[in-house]
Amino acid sequence: MWKNFKLNKFLLLIPLTSLMFCFNSPKNDDEKMQTIMVSVKNTLSYLHYSPKAINDAYSKDVYKQYFEMIDPGKRYFLQSDMDEFSKHETKLDDYLNIGDLTFYKLTTDRLFQRVDEIDKLTQDIFSKPINLEEDESLVLENKLKKAPASKQDQYNEWKKFIKYNILQEIESLNSKELAQKEKKDSVQKYKLQDTIKLQILTPEQKKVKATDEVKDLVKDTFTRFKKRNKMNWFTVYMNAYTEVFDPHTNYYSPKDKEEFDMAFTGKVIGIGAVIQEKKGYLYLGPLTIGAPAWKSKQLTEGDKILKVKSKPKDDAVNVVGMLSEEAVRYIRGEKGTPVTLTVQKKDGTTKEVTMIREEVAIEDTFARSIVVNSPNGKKYGFINLPSFNADFEDPKGRNASDDIKNEIIKLKAQNIEGIVLDLRNNGGGSLTEVGDIMGLFMNAGPYVQVKDGNGKIQTLKNKQETPIWTGPVVIMQNELSASASEILAGAMQDTGRAMIIGSPQSFGKGTVQTFVDLNRFLNSEDDFGSLKLTIQKFYRITGESTQRKGIVSDIQMKDFFTYAEIGERYDDYALAWDKIPSTNFQKLNYFDVKALEKASNDRMAKNTNYQLLLESAQWREKLDKEETITLNINKFNDLMKQRKAQIEKFKALTKFENGLQFILYPNEVDREKKDEAFKKKSEMWIKNLKKDPYLQEAMNIIGDMNVKK
Repeated sequence: MWKNFKLNKFLLLIPLTSLMFCFNSPKNDDEKMQTIMVSVKNTLSYLHYSPKAINDAYSKDVYKQYFEMIDPGKRYFLQSDMDEFSKHETKLDDYLNIGDLTFYKLTTDRLFQRVDEIDKLTQDIFSKPINLEEDESLVLENKLKKAPASKQDQYNEWKKFIKYNILQEIESLNSKELAQKEKKDSVQKYKLQDTIKLQILTPEQKKVKATDEVKDLVKDTFTRFKKRNKMNWFTVYMNAYTEVFDPHTNYYSPKDKEEFDMAFTGKVIGIGAVIQEKKGYLYLGPLTIGAPAWKSKQLTEGDKILKVKSKPKDDAVNVVGMLSEEAVRYIRGEKGTPVTLTVQKKDGTTKEVTMIREEVAIEDTFARSIVVNSPNGKKYGFINLPSFNADFEDPKGRNASDDIKNEIIKLKAQNIEGIVLDLRNNGGGSLTEVGDIMGLFMNAGPYVQVKDGNGKIQTLKNKQETPIWTGPVVIMQNELSASASEILAGAMQDTGRAMIIGSPQSFGKGTVQTFVDLNRFLNSEDDFGSLKLTIQKFYRITGESTQRKGIVSDIQMKDFFTYAEIGERYDDYALAWDKIPSTNFQKLNYFDVKALEKASNDRMAKNTNYQLLLESAQWREKLDKEETITLNINKFNDLMKQRKAQIEKFKALTKFENGLQFILYPNEVDREKKDEAFKKKSEMWIKNLKKDPYLQEAMNIIGDMNVKK
């Protein structure tokens, strides 16, 4: 949950004036990192909703968090390294207070040293025959692993890890071969044109091919690692400090903040092309229709990028071997400025292409709707909202509430009789957008309460008195619906305006964050990054927090996430649940929740597809919790056969269709004729909607709702 938040000036004047001119411009990276450490510490201590004491207990938590972040699988550091590091376990608080880089440098230097050694170690493993007949096993559960006692132990563990990946790759080859064989058999059976190439490899050939694939993967992993600047690891180090305060308080480097802003606003200034890495080279991925790369008519997916000229007077930069995120920074720039790419085409020719950068919308960020023809003969509207996006900088920028309003208007023109709003996998966004969206469905009233660290409670209200949709509303949620999604679902549930259906409970994030630029406290023109800081907790209008507990669905339907450890309640450092007094609000009486719940439960109990899905989810979760796995190829193959036999039982799930018909708007049908990318996205979206059993039940529920007008 983000808030367009301006810090109270008086708050700054009293505790933070001493910070304003504490630091001069740093002369090097070390001084910059030291400055960031102290600034982060002061900002956390003064502005966080629930500041922690910076003491030895805090230091121990940071120490634990740090190693879970940089070496969770215990593959890089030796036990001797950990013994050495442990001498600093209670000193990290002191290092943060004064900006001491001792521990950071010790651990990152050692990490890079170990990576160099392990790179050579793995090369040695691949240079020798790899025996998959040995009776060994690999520990999968990180909590059961220990740091290698010696370099020989480390060698053995990496060899096991490589064997496991080879076995997985062999299994992948087996599965692909079987799938191709089944396709070919089907084609021949029905005497269709046979264009399917089927190459049957021997077990030894599969082993060789799988080993080569894993060898390339491991090599590429270490190559990418070594290209990363050590400053990248500083962000990880700082987040070990911040995330012990709470999981949503994070340090963002200037580059990370730029990426966040683009995702949040749903727009980027560039050429409209995905940049992909393949074995040390950069290639153009899919091009956005209408964007500069596509309009050039000279670039195509698969072109190899050799150079990028970011400005007319600059020299072109060779990007061969560069990380994709670094190359992207040269390609992006100010709107209306030229950028030149030198690319190698698939025929081997080289071409220079100059484009003018434009604002490119990331359409997957925005709301989208579609008309649904239900088996009961009625038409309903379905709206998918991926995030509560907002553009605070551009008054003409897109935001979620305007998008939802536009989608409702389009749906009303199609004479729909109810709306299903899908908030599944929506992790939140702008707090203000929640109230504006709520105002589209009901009259003015409170939608959330917020409390700051001083205990001050504020009630935020929707002031809209002219809702544009007063008919039935169902909101879909799952375990990944968080923050703003939970505020909207909670308010619509508490007021009785909508039925909430889906997972037993949502994610459980009940905190509000804001970005604080660290530069504001420093006498410097340098960019020190930003701190995303928890400043408030939010509460339902009933006074209950959503923290840890989330929103409990009116009609509960389990899914694949239900059996996994997903949610705020599983995080050691998540803030606690609590409750404040209820605010005054009007409870509507739109529908009979109990009657709708009973009708749905009766249907789902008889729904064989849903029951099979639950069985599949439980089986998959059981697999995820397996602590070890055999590395003997014969035993591994037997295990895969057992799993395949089980999967065969669940194959019916892949063939399921919910019987709903989805109708695109006329303007979208026209767009499909001109925009191939949009057409493919629409086809895939509709294909997935047709396979959605939860959407099927949502339509059943909205059909049962008897709205009192």
